[in-house]
Amino acid sequence: MASNPPGKCCTVGVKHTGETTGTEITIANGSLDVYIAKPTNPKPGKAILFVPDVMGISKNANLMADQLAANGYYTLIPDLFNKDSLSNPWRPENFNLMNWIQHGMKGDNPHTVPEVDAIMVKALDYLNEQGYKEVAAVGYCFGAKYVVRFMSEEKGKRIKVGYLAHPSFVDEAELEAIKGPLSISAAETDSIFPVEKRHKSEEILIATKLPYQINLFSGVSHGFSVRGDPSIPQEKWAKEQAFEQAVQWFNFHM
Repeated sequence: MASNPPGKCCTVGVKHTGETTGTEITIANGSLDVYIAKPTNPKPGKAILFVPDVMGISKNANLMADQLAANGYYTLIPDLFNKDSLSNPWRPENFNLMNWIQHGMKGDNPHTVPEVDAIMVKALDYLNEQGYKEVAAVGYCFGAKYVVRFMSEEKGKRIKVGYLAHPSFVDEAELEAIKGPLSISAAETDSIFPVEKRHKSEEILIATKLPYQINLFSGVSHGFSVRGDPSIPQEKWAKEQAFEQAVQWFNFHM
């Protein structure tokens, strides 16, 4: 793998405060909940698919989507987990993450590749139907794998430009198959995307001959870009810089 499977660090962090400005609606004939943040000064035809971590459509993610919209991008967060995300309760205790991925909270709602791929297709179809033909994507932790997957020929190169933060579950073959520019924000302390996985990802990206970027942030750990503690200056700075990295990457490549 280019990054390891998710672990306990994927389910902890700080819940952020602030007023969200987007809207939660249902699309795909009522089969998919989404959060949509609309820009006041839109970039015509350009949208961002926000592929979240295991917290799904959460306060933290929604605030970030609002900021992407403030930068001109129509932004959509799909409910990757079919009403079964870990944002409620936000910090589950005595919880088996891998069992949840395989079976869901109640045992009948898996969050494996076939299910999540199908949700990604619904979200991308909706963006295309709304007139957004040029779609970039951000992927956080769990969501990073699906940004990478939909940058491939096999998936129709439906994501043109990608950004990942502290990725998990990404296979080397998936990373090798991307067909567009990719940027990554990495944490200094990260058992999911450790030094050897980061270096292997760099080797793979060099071999693709595509534009790439890997920024490493000291003093932070896995999840910092979404669930970092804004009361800690280093975490706040790294979170803000990682967000700016994504925006500038999209501005340049879109």
